Amino acid sequence: MNRFWTTVGAILAAIVVQVVLAPHLALFGSIPSFPVLVVITLAIVEGPEAGAVSGFAAGLMLDLLGTSPVGVWALVLVIVGYVAGLLQENLFAEGWLMPFTVAIVAGLLAEFSYLLVLQVLGSGLAFWNSVWTVVLPRGVYNTVLALLFYPWLARLLRSDRSMKSFRRFA
Repeated sequence: MNRFWTTVGAILAAIVVQVVLAPHLALFGSIPSFPVLVVITLAIVEGPEAGAVSGFAAGLMLDLLGTSPVGVWALVLVIVGYVAGLLQENLFAEGWLMPFTVAIVAGLLAEFSYLLVLQVLGSGLAFWNSVWTVVLPRGVYNTVLALLFYPWLARLLRSDRSMKSFRRFA
């Protein structure tokens, strides 16, 4: 049960930081996506099912607090959490390279999928302009933040708390 509350706390903290702090951390017009970082980390640490469930919870909260259609972030983060968990299970690398690679792929997948779903729903956004000005910069920003925060998030979200150092991140 302790594991459940740790996950809920991490998701709620990510949502609060996203709403309160992220707009003030804009870099070249791009804001980070903290719930995506938490979902990716949880998927890498716990696997695809935990990634999908946490992705749905975080995405639904983002949808209810945002201005986009309800369900878009929930759908995107379920898919991203599941895919990140599958990538983690199927990669046999240790150290910092595996989480960094999964963070790059999952972060870009999340942003691109969100744009794609909005396009399908008829949002009227200029697709290629959005790819170059929103998706790629935010994906890079999230990747850098994932590299910085992953060791601490992974340590917090691990089921077994026996990790003594950050030598093996995942």
